[in-house]
Amino acid sequence: MISIKKVEGRRDLYAFIRFNYHLYKGNAYAVPDFLEDMQDTFNRRKNAAFEFCEADLFLAYKDKKLVGRVAAIINHKANKTWQTKNVRFGWIDFIDDIEVLKALLDTVEQWGRERGMKKIVGPLGFTDMDPEGMLIDGFDQLSTMSTIYNYPYYPRLIEQLGFEKEIDWVERKVMVPTADEHQADMQKYFRVAEMSMKRYNLHMRHFKSAKEILAEDGGKYVQKCFNIINKAYAGLYGYSEMNERQINQYATTYLQFLDMRLLAIVENEENEPIAMGVGMGSLSYALQKAHGKLFPFGWWHLAKAIFFKPAPVIDLLLVGVLPEYQNKGVNAPLFAQIIKVAQKMGFVWAETHPQLEDNEKSQGQWAHLDCSIHKRRRCYHKDL
Repeated sequence: MISIKKVEGRRDLYAFIRFNYHLYKGNAYAVPDFLEDMQDTFNRRKNAAFEFCEADLFLAYKDKKLVGRVAAIINHKANKTWQTKNVRFGWIDFIDDIEVLKALLDTVEQWGRERGMKKIVGPLGFTDMDPEGMLIDGFDQLSTMSTIYNYPYYPRLIEQLGFEKEIDWVERKVMVPTADEHQADMQKYFRVAEMSMKRYNLHMRHFKSAKEILAEDGGKYVQKCFNIINKAYAGLYGYSEMNERQINQYATTYLQFLDMRLLAIVENEENEPIAMGVGMGSLSYALQKAHGKLFPFGWWHLAKAIFFKPAPVIDLLLVGVLPEYQNKGVNAPLFAQIIKVAQKMGFVWAETHPQLEDNEKSQGQWAHLDCSIHKRRRCYHKDL
């Protein structure tokens, strides 16, 4: 018999977070949730998303053994923006048992109905900055610290329960050009970059440290950079604008891991940021070795990957251009800089962030590089 328990207290939360690690222990492609990061994510005082979201976490037990987990979430800001009444399911993991999955999703559905919701969608997090989309293709590809990995039985079982496609994202494997291989039409980025910089009086901005960018313009510069993402992503599926506290939270979380050489920022003649691209050396292998925990020895594997022996993969986290500068070649300077730095640092290939399959502008920016779609992930829905 399957029973569902609402997470209450630190012990339950620890079991919720670490279930993912135990379910995928030994899997060569899964990257474990980072324990300390997840503890902050579900902390109502620390996670700014709780200012406009409500959520509960649930555990599934079968014969007294933990066999699944799920988060039930309502993003009130997104629902208001998109005129929807959606309850989200996120951080869902389960053994290969359709009854376990049904019990978890039934719980989220009932939780949503009690709060007046009309549709269930997911996997989604609190916001677009959280992992989203169930993997439906690319199960033999290494995951990243910011995306979901799941077994092939996940989509098979959820579709058996009547869930249908809401929207898909794709991810690309982009080869870093070298003198001998993967050149494609790389030079077009440099030609277009030079033309757009001259035509619109643009220039690149460089920072040497996280401390420097956080102090720029009295701390307002980081806000301006993330507001590029807010405006560039505003029309994308389910997006909810980041507030000031969220921006500070993400900056604190990610800047500590970021090599400033992989931060590309384009400014206009008034020295205001109008486009940004962020890459980071992959921490996937380091997190696997650290077993998803910073202590007692996980910090060493992360430090080694960041400072001493980076992985051959660069994760492209965010790329955004202000709407008024889109279709003007302004993304070319971002790629031109990142390509040069990636070559110099010895990266072999790059992993793009998930991009909506119907976002033609985003899809087209890879046209002049040697790349291929190697993962696809899906958001499902069902009416309540």
